[in-house]
Amino acid sequence: MPGEARVAASNLRFHDPDNKFEKSFWGDCTNTFFEEQKHFVYARMMRIARSGRGFDAGGKRILDIGGGPVSMLLKADNLPLGMVCDPILYPDWVIARYAAKGIVFLNLPGEELRNFGWDEVWIYNVLQHTRDPARIIENAYKAAPVIRLFEWIDIPPHQGHPQMLTEAGLTKWLGSEGKTVALDESGCRGNSFSGVFERVLADA
Repeated sequence: MPGEARVAASNLRFHDPDNKFEKSFWGDCTNTFFEEQKHFVYARMMRIARSGRGFDAGGKRILDIGGGPVSMLLKADNLPLGMVCDPILYPDWVIARYAAKGIVFLNLPGEELRNFGWDEVWIYNVLQHTRDPARIIENAYKAAPVIRLFEWIDIPPHQGHPQMLTEAGLTKWLGSEGKTVALDESGCRGNSFSGVFERVLADA
C-alpha cells in the first residue's frame, strides 16, 4: 500500500540502530533535571501515587521499559523489585546507582524483551524512539498484566524519533482507550496519551 511504503521509508530514514542520537541527548548523564521534572507529570497521568519526595510503587514488582539513565523507579518507595530495560549502555556509575537502589539494569531493546513475571510495566516517553512500538507493547503484556503508560502523540517522525504515535494506534495496540490531554507544564508540552491498561485474557 502507498501509505505503508511512506511509513517504511520514514522508518528507514529516521531509525538510529546504534542509538547515537539518544546517547548524545543524555551526554554524560550528570545533568538530567530537564527530563526528571517531567516525571512528576508523567506519574500523575499514569495514576502512580505520590510518596514523600517521589512515588509509591505499592509493593509491586515493576519493569520499566526504556527508563534511560534516570528511571522513575529511582524515585519509588515500597519497591521490592525493579528492572530497567534499555538498549543504551550508560556510564558505569549510572548502572551502579541502579544497583544501589536494588534495580537491575537490562541492556536490551524492548522489542527483544523476554522477561516475565512482573506485576506492572511502566512505559513513558519511549515508543517514538523505537523500531516496533506494537511489539514492545505485546512484550510488555507478556511481562505483566498491567501497563502504566504515557506517550506523546501526533508528532511527525524526526531524528531519533522514527515513530509518529497516534491515539488510534496506541488504543489498538493496548486493547483499550487511554486519556488524551494537551499539556503545557514542567517542560511537558504537546498532545499526550496516557492511562493504566490491563491485559485482556482470551476465554478458555
